[in-house]
Amino acid sequence: MKVKKERKDKSEMNWVIKVSIMTFILSLVFSFISNNGVSNLSIIPAILILVLVIFIGVIADFIGVAVQVANENEFHAKATKKVKGSKDSIKLIRNAPKVANICSDVIGDICGVLSGAISALIAVKVTEQFNLSFDIQFLISALVAAATVGSKAFGKMIANKSSTKVVHATAIVLNKFKLKKQ
Repeated sequence: MKVKKERKDKSEMNWVIKVSIMTFILSLVFSFISNNGVSNLSIIPAILILVLVIFIGVIADFIGVAVQVANENEFHAKATKKVKGSKDSIKLIRNAPKVANICSDVIGDICGVLSGAISALIAVKVTEQFNLSFDIQFLISALVAAATVGSKAFGKMIANKSSTKVVHATAIVLNKFKLKKQ
């Protein structure tokens, strides 16, 4: 019994280390790309990228919540009927803590950091382009935070009500990417 617990503890610690390293690398890469890319763009394309980053964070959080609250039993009947995506849905639900960690924490948090950095770059661009004598970064940051938090709250509400549909759709999309890789 003690050996199983030690193995589980070691496995969980390995996950923590892996996800931390993965987050560091992804954050570094995406921050570099977005900051260098956005700094060379005009205001409208920069805003579009900001909206895309917020959207990705919201969708990732949406999936993370849905996977945590979905009921695995609903997919067993679908799996016996060979409904496409049902087996992958079961895998997602069985790995809910890891899936939610990747979606809500890794992707969601990286998008949050990126949206903050991009909004700061946009504020500088707006201030320079319109020769403003005051810093609008506080206003833009507040708008981005409100849009992000409000959208995530709305997404969580939907994810809680429609978790089966969300998990199933996610599994189907992931399955399509998996088929393309092979």
